[in-house]
Amino acid sequence: MSFRARFAPSPTGQVHIGNIRTAIFNWLYTRHCGGEFLLRIEDTDLERSTKQAIDALFDCMNWLGLDYDGEPMYQTTQSEAHRQAAQKLIEVGHAYKLNPAEAASPVLFRLPYDCDSYPFVRMVGDARTEVAPGTEIALSRAGLVWSSVNHKGKTVENAAGLAGFKNLKIFAADGTVLFQLDAAALPRISAAVEPEKIAGAAYFTFIRREVFYNDLVKGELSKPLDSIKDFIIIRSDSSPVFHLANVCDDVTQGVTHIVRGDDHVENTFRHLFLFQTLGFQVPQYAHLPMLVNAAGKPYSKRDGDAFVGDFREKGFLPEAFFNYLSLLGWSPGDNREKMTRSELIEAFSMEHAQRSPAQFDIAKLMNMNGMYIAEMPAEKFESAVWDFAARWPWREKADRALFKQVAALMQSRTKTYMDAQAWEYFFTEDFAVDPKAQAKFLKDDTVKTALKELAGKFADMTDFSAAAVEQAIRAAETAHGISQGKLNQPLRIALTGIPVGAGVYETAEILGAASCVRRIGRTLEKCV
Repeated sequence: MSFRARFAPSPTGQVHIGNIRTAIFNWLYTRHCGGEFLLRIEDTDLERSTKQAIDALFDCMNWLGLDYDGEPMYQTTQSEAHRQAAQKLIEVGHAYKLNPAEAASPVLFRLPYDCDSYPFVRMVGDARTEVAPGTEIALSRAGLVWSSVNHKGKTVENAAGLAGFKNLKIFAADGTVLFQLDAAALPRISAAVEPEKIAGAAYFTFIRREVFYNDLVKGELSKPLDSIKDFIIIRSDSSPVFHLANVCDDVTQGVTHIVRGDDHVENTFRHLFLFQTLGFQVPQYAHLPMLVNAAGKPYSKRDGDAFVGDFREKGFLPEAFFNYLSLLGWSPGDNREKMTRSELIEAFSMEHAQRSPAQFDIAKLMNMNGMYIAEMPAEKFESAVWDFAARWPWREKADRALFKQVAALMQSRTKTYMDAQAWEYFFTEDFAVDPKAQAKFLKDDTVKTALKELAGKFADMTDFSAAAVEQAIRAAETAHGISQGKLNQPLRIALTGIPVGAGVYETAEILGAASCVRRIGRTLEKCV
């Protein structure tokens, strides 16, 4: 069978960055291996999986260039196949109705007691479990229910499927065998709807088995079979549960590699049995580390933007966003960070995926986005930011020729298109002056006098290039005993109202002498 991986989201709103990171890893893995990248829309939550939510998913994938092979599968179209699979499991004894007398009863998958031959089940050894004094043990087809005393001295109830207790023997305190799950008792208990209860038990013994698989990211993972319960696969309304639907659809699509978040690790132990009992080969699994915030907690909306649409709306480039998410939980094995899509495909392997959680760092993303912006052709950057800036009132009356000059000056300093919001001062002289900056840089009378005289020099200059502006500023500093460079920030505040921006000489050149003169005068009037 050829290499096939899939992205199987449940679109119920906006697309979370963790979800799309999973899609990117599947896409890179598939493209690297020359296989097929499939899309499955798990739309069984009919109330939340709206057309709007599904359209948002497609829009997001298109924006990031995540193309897929073939037509997308919609899980709702497979419901009948899921129910048929459940019926097949019932017929061969691997599933049962919770309430057999009721037509509308949930269907549970039965963990197979005879599973020693399964490739993902192995013996661990003899085990003994103490039973809380004065409690009963209940046995039925649903499994074993017993009480134990925890480390705090409290009695707690436990439950697990019968499959977890090979050669089960229940003993009284004096060692008398109260019950044995042997060849004679197993058929009776496996069919029992109402549990058989055993009183006076002090402990029980059994042969422990465990479920295991080799995860392509996390290595070998295992779980005691006596810690897994039988689980619902069909609800009482006849709708398939995730476990069954997910496995059946992977079978239908011929999926060979399942790459998903590590919140599904526990599900995989159950899914192994579903693949086996339905008669299909188990795919290879890779569980990706979760995305976390600076505190190591799962990254959510509380930590800032968490949806792909948020980043698109704030002017991040799809190439940069794709590149950054590709490196969240994976590295090429060298020091490269900024990589083209073809370089990412060539270098990608699950061997270099990390096991520990991946921290989402907005500062790193912004720096990477800035690198991509810096490399854009000037015309493309100017056009893109011009369209992006249409959301702000000042752009409506902005002169396009002036905007091109500003874009050329600001491109290398831009981290996201949203930075252009601060360009407003280039297009209006009616700007607010940062009060803290004014108090810090425009409080000295000598500085204000130097600025006033500098405005006069500007008015008389025939060459108003950045170099000529710098020369005029140096002369004004010398004339008033101001240290070299100390007039730059006061002039910046006077021209733009803010203490940060592009070089003040280049800014002044773009604004022009007349505008600079007016701006200095207007700002100084406010400082009186």
